Amino acid sequence: MVRPRLVVGISGASGAAYGLGVLDRARALGVETHLVATPAGILNVHHELGLDRSALESHADHAYASGEVGACLASGSFDTAAMIVAPCSMKSLAAIAHGLSDNLLTRAADVTLKERRRLLLMVRETPFNLAHLRNMTAVTEMGGVVFPPLPAFYHRPLTVQALIDDTVERALALLGLAGAAPRSWAGL
Repeated sequence: MVRPRLVVGISGASGAAYGLGVLDRARALGVETHLVATPAGILNVHHELGLDRSALESHADHAYASGEVGACLASGSFDTAAMIVAPCSMKSLAAIAHGLSDNLLTRAADVTLKERRRLLLMVRETPFNLAHLRNMTAVTEMGGVVFPPLPAFYHRPLTVQALIDDTVERALALLGLAGAAPRSWAGL
């Protein structure tokens, strides 16, 4: 059986724990991960999680530098199930919304959209300005999913990690990855 492939982008917004959570949970689900992190993403991983590039890359099956624009992720002939950018900075959002493909992360997102595969962007900024909203609208109109990592509290999480895990599980389920099982609201 062929393992599904998931492209995981980590850009320079706060929230590196989401990207790491996606990598670890995808591995547990038997999904092959392909990581591309921008330089600002690596900086945030180091600042927020205390990990260097090699430590982060050890959580992925395959890793690429953002400047490797000739990597397999840059071609639609490289079959993937989906792509998630977690976290997604407003800079990366803007580049994706306008098809700039100026690095491997944004090129992989462009490929995901053109091949009509699922693209999920965990945008991290608040408040949003009009440019942010218009870029989110553009990505949505192209078939992408804008997924701010807003925590759910109905399951009464006791730790920040529980909030992160729940959000990651919801994102992976939305991407259609088998085995992802977010906690659902059972009603009152």
